[in-house]
Amino acid sequence: MPTWQKLTNGFIIVGPFVGFIVAMVLLWNRFVGWTNLGIMLVAYVLTGFGITVGFHRLFTHRSFKTYPIVSYTFAVLGSFAIEGNVIVWVADHRKHHQFSDRPGDTHSPHTEEGEGPLATLRGLAHAHVGWLFSSAGRADQERYAPDLLADRGLVLISRLFPVLAILSFVLPMAAGYALTGTLAGALTALLWGGFVRIFLLHHVTFSINSICHVWGRKRFRVSDESGNVAWLSIFSLGESWHHNHHAFPSSAFHGLKSWEIDPGGILIRSLERVGLAWDVTRIAPERQAAKRLDAPSSN
Repeated sequence: MPTWQKLTNGFIIVGPFVGFIVAMVLLWNRFVGWTNLGIMLVAYVLTGFGITVGFHRLFTHRSFKTYPIVSYTFAVLGSFAIEGNVIVWVADHRKHHQFSDRPGDTHSPHTEEGEGPLATLRGLAHAHVGWLFSSAGRADQERYAPDLLADRGLVLISRLFPVLAILSFVLPMAAGYALTGTLAGALTALLWGGFVRIFLLHHVTFSINSICHVWGRKRFRVSDESGNVAWLSIFSLGESWHHNHHAFPSSAFHGLKSWEIDPGGILIRSLERVGLAWDVTRIAPERQAAKRLDAPSSN
């Protein structure tokens, strides 16, 4: 990986973390206003849905269909999350599924050599952020995302990723200024709606790669170590029902039981009801039952 790309990735990881620390210091000395928290929450939800519904369920797994304007909106919102452009993100994630927790997996915590606590920590660190600093194992876009490369709109959005990354900071700052009319309001909105929001969203997303492949409950037969981590479900907008997802990757819904809260699935269901989504993939109860760990093996 070129040095400039390592430095860029380092800034993307460290910058929001520093912003989070600054925000905590300011919060300790003076209560943060509802305006900043509101901007942060709205930005978190919109960009989070851009990743979980857009980059993941729509573009990676094609779990539903929608109009081009809706898909491009999701692509832009996902780009605002600053997790890489849509084509790179999708290619890497498709490769992750092909080699999940085996050599070739881009960000598995189980591909590091060695045993014991230190090896586990090294694997977690690699799966969480370490893989972002290496080109090893990254997916070939022409092999893993030819459908996206054939879409001129998505190619354009991918090329505009640096501009969209800057806008991800500018827009909260502009909202803060519009709502308060002060430079201080703009700067604190930049801090909370930009840096803190990105810090929180990044590490929730990274936790799916790390935590959800080391801990969590399992009830289906799968060939990897993916688990369901309930306490992450709200923050991850449903992504932490990760074992369910690896059991049925094409499902539009990661929460497969009524109590498995899945905000991403709720949004897709809402889009379907108003005619903005169709061909939504659902997994029949019979298929789920046949794949349960306690179901009779077909072999």
